[in-house]
Amino acid sequence: MNVLLKSAKVISPGSPYNGKRVDILIENGIIRSIKTNIKEKNSKIFEAENIHVSPGWFDMQVNFRDPGYEYKEDLISGTKAAAHGGYTGVAIMPSTHPPIHTKADVEYIKNKTADSIVDVFPVGALSYNLEGKDISEMYDMYRSGAVAFSDDKKSIADAGLLMRALLYAKNFNGLIMTHCDERDISAGGTMNEGNTSTALGLKGMPALAEELMVARNIYLAEYTESRIHISSVSTAKSVQLIREAKAKKLKITASVNAYNLILEDNHLEDFDTNCKVNPPLRVKSDIEALKKGLTDGTIDVIVSDHSPEDEENKKTEFDHAAFGITGLESSFAIANTVRGRLGLEKLIDKMALNPRKILNLPVPGIEEGQKANLTLFNPELNWKLEKRHIHSKSKNTPFIGTALQGKALAIYNKGKFLVSI
Repeated sequence: MNVLLKSAKVISPGSPYNGKRVDILIENGIIRSIKTNIKEKNSKIFEAENIHVSPGWFDMQVNFRDPGYEYKEDLISGTKAAAHGGYTGVAIMPSTHPPIHTKADVEYIKNKTADSIVDVFPVGALSYNLEGKDISEMYDMYRSGAVAFSDDKKSIADAGLLMRALLYAKNFNGLIMTHCDERDISAGGTMNEGNTSTALGLKGMPALAEELMVARNIYLAEYTESRIHISSVSTAKSVQLIREAKAKKLKITASVNAYNLILEDNHLEDFDTNCKVNPPLRVKSDIEALKKGLTDGTIDVIVSDHSPEDEENKKTEFDHAAFGITGLESSFAIANTVRGRLGLEKLIDKMALNPRKILNLPVPGIEEGQKANLTLFNPELNWKLEKRHIHSKSKNTPFIGTALQGKALAIYNKGKFLVSI
């Protein structure tokens, strides 16, 4: 589809048009012209108030539940949610049934999403069947299109297994993504350990459980001289450990879930199961440390940690409720609402450029002759998240009715254009 974007402010660090308002003409999926004013009669014209345009956003940690749990989400509904949230690319985690642990599983994901406007990249299971016992067919999956390896929210308890996986992946520059949770400490916990958990009588998940595993995984990455990504950082001490590791020039990157930047553990005082997440909501001092980590570059990426759950798994007793929040349609707005000193350019770094760099994927640019992979958004638009905005099959989010600032307007990718307003 040919599209003419009118008066769009470019937010693309490194682009010669960064910070400028321009017209952008896209023909057959290619950016043909970027000028102050373009007159073109044979293209769809897109105009809106305060349009900003950036390289297409990329979420490197989502769950689409397909195959096996399609009643929660499937690849079609998941990519639709991503597109309406402003994402042109996603990396999907392997917590499916069966897990993504063979080349056939990777190829299933790639083939089923080939025609989607959203680029979908599977993350292969690190261990076979996510059992934490034997390394999966990592190289075969890599050859078939897996961009990283992880056991998702199942933290790798066996240090030897993780060490061998790091060494093995090093042979082809593969990336290991790790969720850090020492289950011998946090087992049975349902929320952050602290004053609120004590007052509510709920078993806590200590910050220590995350921090011990972060420290161990950093040591393993240093020993093996391998790449490792620390997923879903949530505590101040974890941020400091990663900061120190980066100062030593270790090959470490890290991400934070958008909701961990805004929600404190006291949001659980009414036992809202939509606020039951892993890692859990922490306290204000942790949130401030996460924001500082984003600003100074310790934390590289903001993710949605999109985790759809059906009502049966959420509308139940708090102890038995599943962990997780859906977030593809709200993550940018949440991050933008609380970004503070981070600034819009750095926010785009965290949500569009850095994820692709970490996963060794091409980073789209905004220049003539480039393939158009773009997100259009208004960073100042004030709106409230309503159920009608959620295109996921599941609606398990505490943000319905929440006032937010900043919203995706449309995306262009693979020669296709989708308007989400």
